[in-house]
Amino acid sequence: MFHGHHRRVLVLGATMAWLPTHGAEREIDQALRAAAAGNDLAAFRALLAQGADVNARDAQQDSAFLIAARNGHTALVQAALAAGADLKALNRFGSTALMGPAYRGHAETVRLLLGTAIGLHHVNGLGWTALLEAIVLGNDGPRHREIVRMLIASGSDVNVRDRDGVSALQHAQRRGQAEVSRMLRDAGAR
Repeated sequence: MFHGHHRRVLVLGATMAWLPTHGAEREIDQALRAAAAGNDLAAFRALLAQGADVNARDAQQDSAFLIAARNGHTALVQAALAAGADLKALNRFGSTALMGPAYRGHAETVRLLLGTAIGLHHVNGLGWTALLEAIVLGNDGPRHREIVRMLIASGSDVNVRDRDGVSALQHAQRRGQAEVSRMLRDAGAR
């Protein structure tokens, strides 16, 4: 049934791509975000080929690119990047596409995004960078440790502090993240 829904959306999206939008959101862009959320690469590519806008936002300020990244749909993120995804796009929390997969433990997506010009040091509305997100909202499991390792290797500021003055190392220690704390100290965190 799920696949049938995507076929209907795809057909509807193809039809709507030819209609003027008059400033309203286009259904083809809604369908692209649905394909991103559902990890439907075939529909995603087809909709892009039909003119869907990878950077079109919904009322929550999410684009297909931001949705795919947050959910760790790496192949979709690659397709979105190839289609001109805006690396400076921010969601309603002021977070870049790097932040969602960093805290959700999607190491492959983080690796892909770190190979782009995405803002590594961007601070979101909560006062956190991607490194802080991975520590504060992550855990000391293997996926989050790998993400912290990649962020450090890419040049994240290991002495970054949140808006309350709490450092990345202090957050890791408070959360019992022994391995993350060791990585931060080894990288010069105080």
